[in-house]
Amino acid sequence: MNRVIGYTRVSTEEQGRSGLGLDAQRAAIEAHATAKGWEVVWLTDEGKSAKSLDRPALQTALSTLKRGQAEAIVVAKLDRLSRSMQDFSSLFARAKKEHWSLIAIDLGVDTTTATGKLVANVMGSVAEWEREIIGERTSAALKAAQARGIKVGRPRALSRDAETRLYELRAHGLSFAKVATQLNAERVETAHGGTWHASTVARILNRAA
Repeated sequence: MNRVIGYTRVSTEEQGRSGLGLDAQRAAIEAHATAKGWEVVWLTDEGKSAKSLDRPALQTALSTLKRGQAEAIVVAKLDRLSRSMQDFSSLFARAKKEHWSLIAIDLGVDTTTATGKLVANVMGSVAEWEREIIGERTSAALKAAQARGIKVGRPRALSRDAETRLYELRAHGLSFAKVATQLNAERVETAHGGTWHASTVARILNRAA
């Protein structure tokens, strides 16, 4: 492997905190790349949260990797890339499909190695378990509502995948507005093909509550 993307990120709140600055992240990546003999292409998202993968520099990195113009994305800390196990799992699956590697220095996740692949697979399994647990809790809540005589249903034409993703995001503590923003970012279709709004999310959840 010769050419990698060094990805750094700070949110607005983190920009002034020690240990999370861009310089510290870059220094860690540079040291690792120098030891490996890699050429680094730098991409940075400033003032961006890790709650979503919809970040300009990260999307550029993913496009670059897909085109084969770099062989890996390297981060100093995994949370610079994502704080969601599900997002990490989707990135890992994408990396395998598109034949590039993912390296998080702090956790020793390096999918160019057998051990790194094992760690990534374990994290992916945890993400899958988390999705199943959320699904079981959602199902139990709906059955309990039905047992109380409450009519439970989803808006006509809303896909099962869309409904499941909405409940997953809400279960992670996101507000109605943030759930809507994430669904729009992921291009999840509404029942009628429009744009998600906080009121739309609230209406669907209230029908099951």
